[in-house]
Amino acid sequence: MQNYRRTLLMASLLVPLLSCQHTQPKSENIQISEQLQQQALASSLAYDLVESLTVEVGPRLAGSEKDLIAVQWAEDKLTTLGFDKVYKEPVKVPVWDRGDAKAMVVAPYPQGLVITALGGSVATPIDGITAPIVRFDTLAALKAAPEGALTGKIAFIDHKTERHTTGKGYGKTVGGRSRGAVAAASKGALAIVIRSIGTDHDRMAHTGAMRYQDDVPRIPAAALSSPDADQLNLMLKRDENVVLQLKMSPQSHGYATSYNVIAEVTGATKPDEIVLIGAHLDSWDEGTGALDDGAGVGIVTAAGKLIQDLPQKPARTIRVVLYAAEELGLIGGKAYAKAHKDELAKHYIAAESDFGAGLIYQIDYRVSEQAFKDVLAISKPMTANGVAMGTNTASGGPDVSMLPKQGVPVASLRQDGRDYFDYHHTPNDTLDKVNPESLQQNVAAYAQFAYLMAQSEIDLRPLATK
Repeated sequence: MQNYRRTLLMASLLVPLLSCQHTQPKSENIQISEQLQQQALASSLAYDLVESLTVEVGPRLAGSEKDLIAVQWAEDKLTTLGFDKVYKEPVKVPVWDRGDAKAMVVAPYPQGLVITALGGSVATPIDGITAPIVRFDTLAALKAAPEGALTGKIAFIDHKTERHTTGKGYGKTVGGRSRGAVAAASKGALAIVIRSIGTDHDRMAHTGAMRYQDDVPRIPAAALSSPDADQLNLMLKRDENVVLQLKMSPQSHGYATSYNVIAEVTGATKPDEIVLIGAHLDSWDEGTGALDDGAGVGIVTAAGKLIQDLPQKPARTIRVVLYAAEELGLIGGKAYAKAHKDELAKHYIAAESDFGAGLIYQIDYRVSEQAFKDVLAISKPMTANGVAMGTNTASGGPDVSMLPKQGVPVASLRQDGRDYFDYHHTPNDTLDKVNPESLQQNVAAYAQFAYLMAQSEIDLRPLATK
């Protein structure tokens, strides 16, 4: 804990002092913000919630039986915690079952490989698909292949994900996962395998959503563990005619109803104005969803609870939203935006925690150019928690990323994600990867952010153009 406190102190000393000519937070708001930080750093609530969710519910793929168990878990927890209002809103979600997935090099060096189906993939025929593989460095290289170049073959995208604190390497490679099947099928491929979109060297594959296109044949799509992708490369260096057999049995089962689960701390003087802090409740079915996004659920719920328990409620309403089916394409986020379209003008600002449990080192905003410096000024108490003031280019997080198009200001509380993609979407996404002290610092940041924004007197609109 002493090292952790020292880290926060050093981080705060590195934050540039803001000009005193801009709007300053009121002394009472500063005092309460400091109180929230201290309470968060002394509380185990967020970790207790993540433990409860991962142990008592576990993996909770949208549309599955566990998904509804998670919804009930969330309703019960939020109610027990004493929020002023707890409710849920229905969301239509696809139902998909992973089934089994096996891969085998049958020539020239017969051996098994570790794969997993990508979310939404179709199955192979019962006897599988046996065909030569064709390797591509990137999705762009695959798209550049001649028409018909993959007829009767299996495409292999071998794009490595770079490790970055910001996680920006994921953005460079994820297109191969989401759009690779369409690109490969349009060139005649029978199936596609991709190097896992991750930064680890474990022999386990990373799942994640992919999508099809109505006018392109649907082919099976799988991710290959990084060591097995390396193995394939070594084989191809020896003999370019590597033949792979895939056997996969995922199935789609139509649609089901899930729910966005919502809790509110009712504002004292502006109850119709909303400060939204969110996370997504669903997870993939390989691990227990501790980092993605059990951590986020714990963070925003605990932050909301701290504000709920203040002797005097903030001016605006704090709305905690636990979104459905983020992993399957931001379905809960889109449903929320549609269901609340008539009150989005009353959403003062929104932010989502969906990047694990690493320390928050910076806050970025997306507000008007005129308001930006003043927003940084009133956010200054967050620097004592190691959070630097950042840029005016935030997206807010996946499930709120569509809100700026509707004019809603957003913030991104940037977490250290250098190891996040070691565990993301794998069986290794488990509770032991969550650092309790880092989680506490996250809660402090979200509690301070939400409270200061709920008390703010700054007009944040219209949003700056990027």
